Amino acid sequence: MKPAEAEAGWSQWPAPAKLNLCLRIVGRRADGYHRLQTVFRLLDWGDTIRLRPRTDGVVARHGASAPGVEAAGDLTVRAAKLLRRESNTAQGVDIVVEKRIPVGGGFGGGSSDAATVLRALDRLWALDLGQERLAALGLQLGADVPVFVRGRNAWAEEVGERLTPLDLPPAWYVLADPGVHVATAELFQAAELTRNAAPATISDFVSGASLGNAFEPVLRRREPAVEAVFAALSRVGSPRLTGTGSGCFVEFPDRESAEAALARLPTGLRAWMARGAAHSPLVDALEAWQQRQAGGTAHTSS
Repeated sequence: MKPAEAEAGWSQWPAPAKLNLCLRIVGRRADGYHRLQTVFRLLDWGDTIRLRPRTDGVVARHGASAPGVEAAGDLTVRAAKLLRRESNTAQGVDIVVEKRIPVGGGFGGGSSDAATVLRALDRLWALDLGQERLAALGLQLGADVPVFVRGRNAWAEEVGERLTPLDLPPAWYVLADPGVHVATAELFQAAELTRNAAPATISDFVSGASLGNAFEPVLRRREPAVEAVFAALSRVGSPRLTGTGSGCFVEFPDRESAEAALARLPTGLRAWMARGAAHSPLVDALEAWQQRQAGGTAHTSS
């Protein structure tokens, strides 16, 4: 961030993308929601959220966010208003969203943006609600928000909110966006969707069992653009679908392998690289902010 922006009260926060390394539907709950099993892998790449606290209670987004998303429906605005209401604070905030994560790709952009707003404003507004309460608030905004609030790679169950932290090996990914946006609700209603897979375990995943993504065959049959991306990525590895979006990825053990694969892909394919993160870059940003605040306080006290 430029010094002038920092002086004007703005702070800058990462909102990382995620991958679902697998996604299974193992049944349906009494409330009608599907019971899921997935592995969330956070990436060292994503959107950027800029925040400037204000004292008049107004929550305002400045500039565009995702295409077609009005400010009132933006998850960042909804997250700030939810936090303001639940904490009974009179504070407000200006929000700028710098989008990089494709909309509808299954990379978790909206959920991550919301989680970053919750975590960052908890600090900027000096609320100190803690991860547990912030994760519970996040779940009101979306099933994927809690994993971003907690900031750890995780094995997830139920609607995705039951999280078990998972240490994943270093990896790089080639990501591709077919540019297709299919409503999640529509996919869940697909007749050909497998909804009763045998429950898997963390041990199954760690041992290398192929757990798959229940939505992959559905999207590949329905969307020629997704099938075309799978065909292109198959030249360099074993492609997978992430989440319930159209985004695809191939995993590599190191940067050099990912770079070589990316160079072999057809011109015109929207593809890029990202590193798998050991934990969310937001965690590092929050720690750095806390250290700067402590340093400033110590300097003032002296």
